Amino acid sequence: MNLKFSPRAAGRGNQAVTPELAARAGGGWMVALFCTALIGSAFAGPPRVIFDTDITGDVDDVLALAMCHSLADRGACELLAVTVSKHHPLTASFVDAQNTFHGRPDLPVGVTRDLRAQRRESRYLQIADSPDHPHDLRSNEEARDAVELIRSQLESQPDQSVVIISVGIASNLANLLESAGGIALVKAKVRTLSIMAGAFTFCNGTNYHLEANVVNGIGFMQTVAEKWPGEVPIVWSGFEIGEALPYPRESIRRDFGYHPHHPVREAYLLHSGSEHDRPCWDQSSVLWAVHPDRDYFGLSQPGRVEVGDDGFTRFVPAWGGQQIGRDRFLTMSPLQRNRALEAIVQLTVQPPRTSR
Repeated sequence: MNLKFSPRAAGRGNQAVTPELAARAGGGWMVALFCTALIGSAFAGPPRVIFDTDITGDVDDVLALAMCHSLADRGACELLAVTVSKHHPLTASFVDAQNTFHGRPDLPVGVTRDLRAQRRESRYLQIADSPDHPHDLRSNEEARDAVELIRSQLESQPDQSVVIISVGIASNLANLLESAGGIALVKAKVRTLSIMAGAFTFCNGTNYHLEANVVNGIGFMQTVAEKWPGEVPIVWSGFEIGEALPYPRESIRRDFGYHPHHPVREAYLLHSGSEHDRPCWDQSSVLWAVHPDRDYFGLSQPGRVEVGDDGFTRFVPAWGGQQIGRDRFLTMSPLQRNRALEAIVQLTVQPPRTSR
């Protein structure tokens, strides 16, 4: 998720529908069914996670990946694979180095082969060239094709057991849907898509904020919004959520001293420096995906997200008589904000279960 090259935006007409409004519109039953589909998954066993990231420009991807490992160490999820949706020659090596640090040196890594996907410079991926960060993957050519990896992981998992966390452009997801039998595979195997993309309330000083994960790959995100099967819920974490969750610089200073070359601390300092509280955009999608039942966030009423040709994301509520809404976006009260930020920090700084 990359702020630098994009205006990010929230939408006009994206006012959340209240339960009273939904009931008056005949939509109360739709809300109940959608909640059952989402929250009921919490009782189906820990999710099996595929983490799809554009880990190149911004550093929140690095912290979000650390959270995935910590949650897996706690038994809250099973981390199946990491796939990368943007181009940079060091993405596979960096991800493999971070996976190795967290005690999973053999975790499958895939990279996009789609030449249409954005190429990005990075302030921190060069960490992968340091002998302080051992890993096996020396180039992207040694990594698997991202879409093939996602397909193989889905095919080997029980039905409706996989949660895909997407925190970048949607190149891999779009190509998954457009691959042979891709939509049917998603419908059979995926429990939920938790995606950091778009903006759904006033944020960043505007109510027409064009968010980077959308505008840096508009066609890909349009494919996901249009072709993702209606039976598989999507929960969108908009720009406004991460913007309200600044990662505290004091944590970077104080909480990573248990290792002299912690990749999260080194990447954060190379990207943001020591005097910046970087918003937790991507981390919010991880936290909700694994703990949807912990009340870290609220959810909007169900509906559909539409992606305009300029990258604007518009939420259209599902009213009575319409198809049950596939999509929701995260909301957050002040109390939830405090709880979510504390959880994000603790999951980011948690020492790896297996030391290397």
